[in-house]
Amino acid sequence: MSTEVTRLIQSHRSIRKFTDETISPEILSDVLTSGQWAPSSHNVQAYSVIVVRSDESKKQLSIMTGNQKWVEECPVFLVFCADFYKLKQACEMNGETLAADGVENFLVGAVDTALVAQNVLLAARSYGLGGVMIGGIRNNPREVAELLDLPPLTIPIMGMCLGYPAQEVEQKPRLPQQAYIHEERYQKEGIKAALEDYERLSAAYYERRTNGKQTDGWTKQMAHYVNKPRRVHMKEFVKEQGIQLN
Repeated sequence: MSTEVTRLIQSHRSIRKFTDETISPEILSDVLTSGQWAPSSHNVQAYSVIVVRSDESKKQLSIMTGNQKWVEECPVFLVFCADFYKLKQACEMNGETLAADGVENFLVGAVDTALVAQNVLLAARSYGLGGVMIGGIRNNPREVAELLDLPPLTIPIMGMCLGYPAQEVEQKPRLPQQAYIHEERYQKEGIKAALEDYERLSAAYYERRTNGKQTDGWTKQMAHYVNKPRRVHMKEFVKEQGIQLN
């Protein structure tokens, strides 16, 4: 069984090459409005989106995100931020003090922001657009904050390239459901077998995608990726932005 919505969701592919066609203001407005209707914990809405169209700004952001050329080449680049600045204003308007230092509040902001980004991408794809999420926006958060004039208490969480696709890419296989769905309790017993199956499946995918240059599957890649801390500078940046994470 499937519906138009589930088919759209399950056909996800990251798009990194775009045509020269511009995204109309009406479509972009509708896409961003769809983002606002993502679920938000306690209706906190702890997010903001910076819309970047300037060629010069996109060029700088492409460098800041790790020389990802598609950031410069896409018609529209979006930066999704966890935003407690507006919540501080709301507190001051009502004689309250923002408790921005708690881990729970920070998690709410990050989750809210991610849900908005996913809604935006799905809405964009329904218009025939394609895109890719850019975690590299956190590579140089201070420079990003300066370029975009981010106020205190705002944290760039992810970027997103948007445009009309100029490529057809094979869909990357996902984990078997045995490693993802658990009935009633976490089913540890089947995890290793599921990962072994996925290693073979994903290794074949990467071998095809890279013409034999990459033969490691998901487990080998992830073992290499998660064996060290990543973007350790983010902790200090978050503190500099006024969130201590007590």
